[in-house]
Amino acid sequence: EAQPAPPPGSRCRPVPPHRRPVPGVTVLLRDFEDFAHDLLPTSRSFASLNVPVLVAADLPPYPPLRLPPGVRTLTLRRSPRLPPPKLELHIRTRHVVLIPDGARASPGVLDRMMAALDSDTRLVLAPVGPAPLRCVGLRVDLRRWTLRYGGEGGCGAVEGPAALLLRSEDLFDLPFPTQRPLDAAIFIQAALRGWRLRVLGDGFPSAPSVPLSAHELWKAQSLRESRRRKLMEEFGIKLEVLEDGRQRWYGCGKETERCFGTIRARTPQYLLQGRWTPPCCLRALRETAKHVAEALESSGVRYWLEGGSLLGAVRLRDIIPWDYDVDFGIYREDEAKCRWLRAARNGPVEDEEGFVWEKAAEGDFFRVHYSRSNRLHVDLWPFYPRAGVMTKETWLGHPQDVEFPERFLLPTVPLPFAGFTAMGPNDARSFLELKFGPGAVEEPEYPNPAVLRLRAGEPPQ
Repeated sequence: EAQPAPPPGSRCRPVPPHRRPVPGVTVLLRDFEDFAHDLLPTSRSFASLNVPVLVAADLPPYPPLRLPPGVRTLTLRRSPRLPPPKLELHIRTRHVVLIPDGARASPGVLDRMMAALDSDTRLVLAPVGPAPLRCVGLRVDLRRWTLRYGGEGGCGAVEGPAALLLRSEDLFDLPFPTQRPLDAAIFIQAALRGWRLRVLGDGFPSAPSVPLSAHELWKAQSLRESRRRKLMEEFGIKLEVLEDGRQRWYGCGKETERCFGTIRARTPQYLLQGRWTPPCCLRALRETAKHVAEALESSGVRYWLEGGSLLGAVRLRDIIPWDYDVDFGIYREDEAKCRWLRAARNGPVEDEEGFVWEKAAEGDFFRVHYSRSNRLHVDLWPFYPRAGVMTKETWLGHPQDVEFPERFLLPTVPLPFAGFTAMGPNDARSFLELKFGPGAVEEPEYPNPAVLRLRAGEPPQ
């Protein structure tokens, strides 16, 4: 039958009849292990409902399976010899339900799940097994590379084995429709899109679990952890904060490189991607700043918070959330009191806790790195008084890099900063307005507004 032409100016093209979705639901089986699964009984159970069943895996199940009639397989791993796998070529129904391995079909549940979808609900969940599902709030903050569970956020995820039903077109539109762990991947993408979830009280029974050997248990746990880590890497998540406050970290540490590369024009690449400093990097900066402050204080070296670090202390009692280093000023005449600064004049030196002190290549100042691998750092700027004005030998051309009256340091005062107490100028507001200009405290800005400006009304934290 001929298709009507689209209206003039329309960018939409008619959908060919063979590509139009048909009523009903396709069962998608994705979460299973090659070495321990229930695919045959699970697929047979749902195929008995006369619905299409699709088994999707990175590679075909091994050892090979003789699946029941009507059950098809889809290999997801790309091959240089084959066209890329596309779910829309294998799922023709209007709806798709993601079924956990080991579930058993129950008459009427799929129909009730489809009926629960409406204009506001994009994802319907039903329990698998005897335990009811428990809703958990989920907030995805990509700017801060963070997931937060519990508290605010409504029902963004569930605890417990669940079947997930959604419109096929919604699944096709997701950038990661089959990423494992499948439920976590779907929940995160749904939260980013503001999808409303609905949880049903009744669901599907499950088969008794097959006991696993100790090796199989270890292998399954290792695979779950590696998949979750890969998922977080793909989504750009460095930190999960659980309901009870526990944290799962996926970013950099002492033994790794930091999460971003060389800074150009005082603008890190993550800012251009609409993100702020990764939380693992902020954690490393806080640890380094505290360590350096303690080393200076125990040595009798006078120091104070400088530049953007002082701005962060005054505004937030913390590092500015998009900053990439910490700045301390020190009295140059006190430099020799600290053995690590003395040693750094002759080359990089690692202290007992793995922090690396070195003379900066760019001029007469010091850097203390989080570790030999991770180059997140604190800069130490040696100043000296001249006719009542604090000056130094190296100037890098930053707008705030200016001389200032020594009276701001006579005396220095304690300021909360990054989880500890650091020393700062005695009139921090005036000091900052001298460095950055009037209104610096109340008017946050990115490091180099000529490259990227903070949007009007965007909160500083």
